[in-house]
Amino acid sequence: MQPQDATPSPLDTGEPAEADATFTANAREGVSRNVVLTGASSGIGRATALAFAAQGASLVLASRHRENLQAVAQACEEAGGRAMVVPTDVTDAGAVQALADAAVSHLGHVDLWINNVGVGAVGLFDETPMEAHRRVIEANLLGHMNGAYAILPHFKSRGHGTLVNMISLGGWVPAPYATAYTASKFGLRGFSESLRAELADQPEIHVCEVYPTFVDTPGMSHGANYSGGQLRPPPPVVDPRTVASALVSLATRPRASTYIGAPARPGILAHALAPNLVVRTMKWLTDKSLQRARPAARSDGNLFEPSRGTAIDGGFRSTSAINPAAVAIGAAAAGLGALALAGAWARRRQRRGA
Repeated sequence: MQPQDATPSPLDTGEPAEADATFTANAREGVSRNVVLTGASSGIGRATALAFAAQGASLVLASRHRENLQAVAQACEEAGGRAMVVPTDVTDAGAVQALADAAVSHLGHVDLWINNVGVGAVGLFDETPMEAHRRVIEANLLGHMNGAYAILPHFKSRGHGTLVNMISLGGWVPAPYATAYTASKFGLRGFSESLRAELADQPEIHVCEVYPTFVDTPGMSHGANYSGGQLRPPPPVVDPRTVASALVSLATRPRASTYIGAPARPGILAHALAPNLVVRTMKWLTDKSLQRARPAARSDGNLFEPSRGTAIDGGFRSTSAINPAAVAIGAAAAGLGALALAGAWARRRQRRGA
């Protein structure tokens, strides 16, 4: 097919709009699953695109970097899928609406919209530029809201459709030194639950929340870092392909909440039952981790400019990436969860015996 027109992203490279949306054909016959995926150029996004392509899906891929998207689209074609790329900055509501319009125009309809964009800024709140905090909120919260706003009328007109919001454990458990990230994820969880309540009388329109723990993607390396230390996620980190598999499952079996990673449920429960203890412990362990970390220059990361890489993995699952403080953070989450479970069980027994 010939290149199709699309509205360019404000953060795009400035090339003509005619090159901004292109189909790669070679689709399998009989495919009816049409998917829009934001944040598609690397990490969970690329893994998810390839997983859907392997099922023969038709995809519309969005991120801020055209060349990265084209590389993913080519890989999707080789995997057996069909892909259109539309460079999009999700913080621009007009660009997201253009993305939805292009998807509906070229695919006929959209079955599944996955809001997968996620950025972060790590550092003390008052030592992190306010524009960085604002950008995190715009991308992680307003970007997802822009996606929902753009596609919901289409879902309502058809009477069905699935919206997926990638949230993370950070939507339940606050992360010290990541205040804007925490605020965006708590807000996104509230938005998702509120929107699902609004749509309760339309049972075939689904709003799904996905809560992975730390995932082995380039995201932490690409993110903004104002902490002064090199960042590493605490183990155990999840394979991005595991998250991708869960997203593929939501296409046919939507569910309100999906938790991925062993510490997810214990961590949520621990914070619910002993929030002050969890926050203090996480703060202490994060301090220890940063004290042991190699020095790192302050960086805006990918907040204001798109990342250049298209890798799925971040390389954090290798044993060389694990440090004692990081191990302690993971162990603490599991331990606090176990203590919270034990406390809840003991209180339940006391009530029964009263």
